[in-house]
Parts: sequence; C-alpha cells; structure tokens
Amino acid sequence: MTAKKADAAQPIKMVIADVDGTLVTQEKVLTKRATDAVLRLGEAGIQFSITSGRPPRGMAMLIDPLKLKQPLAAFNGGVLIDPDLTTVVDQKFLPAGVPEKVIEAIENHGLDVWVYTDIEWFVRDEKGAHVAREQWTVKFPPKVVKTFAGLLGRVAKIVGVSDDYDRVAKCEQDVQQAGGTHISAARSQPYYLDVTHPQANKGGVVLSMSKLLNIPVAEIATIGDMPNDVLMFEKSGVSIAMGNASPEVQASATYVTTSNEEEGFATAIEKFVLNARSANV
Repeated sequence: MTAKKADAAQPIKMVIADVDGTLVTQEKVLTKRATDAVLRLGEAGIQFSITSGRPPRGMAMLIDPLKLKQPLAAFNGGVLIDPDLTTVVDQKFLPAGVPEKVIEAIENHGLDVWVYTDIEWFVRDEKGAHVAREQWTVKFPPKVVKTFAGLLGRVAKIVGVSDDYDRVAKCEQDVQQAGGTHISAARSQPYYLDVTHPQANKGGVVLSMSKLLNIPVAEIATIGDMPNDVLMFEKSGVSIAMGNASPEVQASATYVTTSNEEEGFATAIEKFVLNARSANV
C-alpha cells in the first residue's frame, strides 16, 4: 500500500465505494471483513454509500448486510435511489435521439449492445458475451428483444460489451467523440463500456452526495478500481485505488491499497479512513 499525495487535512465524514472490483471479490462475494469495516464507519459517525454501473436492483443484496441508509448511485450516478429501492432521489436519462447514435457507434466497433432503462435490462442475444455472468451478478434476468426500437425513451445506460479489450478502449474514444457533450462514456470493466447522461458519472455522484448530505467534497473519501472511478477521485478530498487497478488509475489516487482478492477494501477503510479519523480526533 502506498500514498500518492500528501495526507488530506480534512477529516473524512463520508466514504463512497465502487462495488465490482472494489467492495466485493472477483466472485462477487462481500466478505465479513469488508462488512465489518463498513459497520465500523457507521459507529464512527462516517456516512457510507455505494456507486456502480449496476442497476438499482443489482445492488439490493448489499443493502441489509451493510445497513445502508444513504441513497445508492446506480448506473454510475444515472439513478440515485434510497435503500428502499422505490424512492428515486434523482435520475438522468440519455437525451432524446442520443441512444440511437450511441448504439450505432458501438455496433460499428463490433461490440454487443445492452440497454438499461430505469427498471429493465434489454439484450438481443441472451447467449452473448457476459450476459450470463451479469445476470448472476445483478440477480435478475434481461429481457430479450429483437430490436431496441420503442425502448429508448427512458435510457439510463447503454453498455458496449466485448472481450476484445483493445476494441472496447478504442470504442470508448470514438463513442465519446460521437456523443460529445450529450453523454459520458467510460469503461467500468475492461470488457464493458458504459454510456450514460453526461452528468451521470462518478464525479457527479460525489457532488450530488455532497449537496444532499451537506458534506464538503474535501471531507469525502472515494475508493475504486477502474477508469470511470477516476472521475470521483478527482472530486473527492481523499481517493483510494485498489491494488487490482491499472497503473494509470493507481497514479490518480491519494492512496493505493491491496487488491479486492486481498481484502483491499477493508484494509483501506481501516488504514486510511478509520485510523486517519482517530488521528484527527
């Protein structure tokens, strides 16, 4: 574990964590040590929330074990929803006419396309790359459709999917260029390109939580592992990159912890948040 910048002077009053690759293991397991670390944050008076490219229902299994009380930021911030999963605090859909252009740009790179509305997940091939894995992760199945026509009025996220990582990276650049100021495009995994509303990104999550809970961004810590997490690193007072993150992501963070297979989340909370809190007190 290493520090990348000088210690922040402000006490930490909130932690916002990515889920996949960060809070849970590669097999999507929430460990006891990770759970205990979050519960200790609550005992210390530090707020906690999660943000993910997952839909709201895809985070449901984390709510009770972690005793989550603050809104969850699904779709990388496209939907902020209370832990009851019915009370929507905020939602940002892709502007009219944009989903069609995004889908075309993704398909031009040979990637599969998934479409998420606020409540549903649509695919055209249920045997496509990562569909089964995603269903296992989020705990609900997609709806299989022949065409996305008629489904693009309330789009929270479009995903480009391929196991050709270089192709996904190139697609990210081209889709962002094609969508311009109308979208945010970033990889949530090497094989997933997430496209959302321009204000629906993890940097926006930090700003929204700061305003909602009246906590200065300088007093918010963020932890994640992927390029789309860098956006929240840039907005928060303290940032922690996982040991399984790329060198570029690690270089953008205040601290680097161990990997998600080595209890990196819990270690980060214990070392960089709770110990820092004790030192400040």
